[in-house]
Amino acid sequence: MNKNILILAAGTRNKIVQYFKRTFDGVGTVVATDASTLSPAIYDADKYFIVPPITEEGYIDKILEICKKEQISGVLSLIDPELSLLAANEEKFKAVGTTIIGSSYDLCEMALDKMQMYEWLKAHGYNCARSWMDKDEFYRAVDAGEVSYPVFVKPYRGSASISISKVYDKETVDLLFAHEDDLMIQEFLDGQEIGADVYIDLISGEVVSIFTKEKIKMRAGETDKAVSFKDPELFALIEKFVNEAGYRGQIDIDIFEIEGQYYISEVNPRFGGGYPHAYESGCDHMKLILNNLQGIVNEKNIGAYEEGIYMMKYNEVKIVKM
Repeated sequence: MNKNILILAAGTRNKIVQYFKRTFDGVGTVVATDASTLSPAIYDADKYFIVPPITEEGYIDKILEICKKEQISGVLSLIDPELSLLAANEEKFKAVGTTIIGSSYDLCEMALDKMQMYEWLKAHGYNCARSWMDKDEFYRAVDAGEVSYPVFVKPYRGSASISISKVYDKETVDLLFAHEDDLMIQEFLDGQEIGADVYIDLISGEVVSIFTKEKIKMRAGETDKAVSFKDPELFALIEKFVNEAGYRGQIDIDIFEIEGQYYISEVNPRFGGGYPHAYESGCDHMKLILNNLQGIVNEKNIGAYEEGIYMMKYNEVKIVKM
């Protein structure tokens, strides 16, 4: 029986669509959606649909309609705000025979809420950047010598590094807080930034694949250049964290290494922008997804890649006559 996959909000993530096409070739169809005909990745799918924005009433009904029509076995989204929406409607997808490749509603919400993530990490004993919603509480911590400038001021809910300011003094903190609501202050972690691409088996709940890379250069919140590396200690930390939190499917974790200690920063419960590095290094998570959709439990194969493989992003164009 065919296993068809639906990729929502495909946008500019052409590589992700291409990898699914390669893996599902001869087994099933790769269907993509987006709200715009000018989203290049949809043209790499076997079939695509233009859908309303996720905020529009009736959006989920439209996606369920596609799932029924195209006999979709598994669905996933490539944007953060849609992850919670999918999770909240899990029963509706199950009813039409579609598996959501993702984590629970609570975990998707925690990924969006940086303050909630901080509280969870702190409560469970993980190293993380100290954070404050109350600027006066932060000022007291500065006066007590517990934290120093620079710090990050950012919306406590958000993604893609939008509206983040690196701040060097009290006056700027006051100015930002006076002009915008729902801000938080976060300690600046000065260390080596690391990205982890992790797959958690949908059937067994086991962490079956981990790929880690040191980030060399960042651009607009995305990894521009990186190099693969391995550390059994980091693998063990990731596994412990993921098991404790209860994630499922594909996740992307931002980590910092400071003086030999690992700090967990953020989690995106989806394919991260740097995932092609993992795939091209041998971590084919599309195959792991296909296995799960076929009822096959994946075997644990953590760190199944070479160290010293570099990734460098560059621009490509898609030309389409409409």
